[in-house]
Amino acid sequence: MPIYEYECKFCSHRFQLLQKFTDPAPDVCPNCGKEGGIKKLVSQTSFELKGSGWYVTDYKSSNLASSSSSTVSNSKTNNTKTTQSKEAKSG
Repeated sequence: MPIYEYECKFCSHRFQLLQKFTDPAPDVCPNCGKEGGIKKLVSQTSFELKGSGWYVTDYKSSNLASSSSSTVSNSKTNNTKTTQSKEAKSG
C-alpha cells in the first residue's frame, strides 16, 4: 500500500497516511480538527534503482556483447571507406 502525504490548509500541519488507492482522502485534520482543508501533496518517491542488473549490458551474454561490438566496428570501417571514396571522386 502506498503512503500518501497530506497538508491542512488551515494549520499547515503535514501528515502521512498508509492507504489503499481506493480509500477516500481524509476530511478532518488530525492536528486542528477542522474539516475541508486537507489537500494531497505530491511527494518525492523513495524508490531507487541501484546496483547491478538494471542496465542492458548486465543481461547480455558474452556472445551477444562481442557480436554487437564487432558490428559497431564494422560499420565504422564501412563509413570510413565510403567517406574516402567520396573524397576521391570529388577531388
